[in-house]
Amino acid sequence: MVYLTVMIISGLGILAIISARGFLRSRNARRIVRSVRAGFHAAEQRNAKWLPDTPLSKERKSPRTRAIELQQVRTLLRQAEKALSKPDARGAERALIQALTIQPDAKDVKVQLAKVYLLGNKEPKAEALYHELLRDCEEPALFANLGLACYRQEKYVESCQAYQKALNLDSNNPDRSHDLGRACVADKRFAEAAPLLEKAAKASPRNIALLHLLAECYLQLSDTESAEEIYRRINRLDPRDEGVKTKLKEMASVTS
Repeated sequence: MVYLTVMIISGLGILAIISARGFLRSRNARRIVRSVRAGFHAAEQRNAKWLPDTPLSKERKSPRTRAIELQQVRTLLRQAEKALSKPDARGAERALIQALTIQPDAKDVKVQLAKVYLLGNKEPKAEALYHELLRDCEEPALFANLGLACYRQEKYVESCQAYQKALNLDSNNPDRSHDLGRACVADKRFAEAAPLLEKAAKASPRNIALLHLLAECYLQLSDTESAEEIYRRINRLDPRDEGVKTKLKEMASVTS
């Protein structure tokens, strides 16, 4: 009985505390509302005018400042070109980053910096910069370089997607077919790679590396007849390639 009485008293005490806190909160809220209303009323009596919020406008640079900055950026671009001719990829990267601190939106500087990243084996940085560039301007060369950056990182699906967009924008360029075909081979999409590599081989019939890739693609598709024909073309271009002669002999023994 004693325990029950204590529990009842405790429960009533908790309810009382909760009720008191709710009452105090509501009273404070009413005070705030009254003070705000009083402020508005006082402002109306003083004939105060409410001004709309105006967004802060970015300070515009003077034509002279812009001209100076443009000249500085051009100088840094020339420094980067000289550094690349040595070659000095680090020096070129420093000059281009400095140019971007002057003009953060300079597209030509970003394009050069992305190329420097590719030359310096900094493919993740190149990939990120090409994605940024392509948000504003979709160009086949930018997609192709993005595909190369992904290809070197063995991100073959992303590489194929980028190369496909480059081909869509520049379908008459056989290099786009070559790039996409090579990426498809790396992604083991041989059926898609074969016609692309065939198209590129027609435009560059003496490209032995391309022909080797095409022959390997046909072998993966179990099309030994097409592969043999490609190896014969390679043999005519380079009769000293003993590896090709060996493959031709093996194919001849299988067919016989």
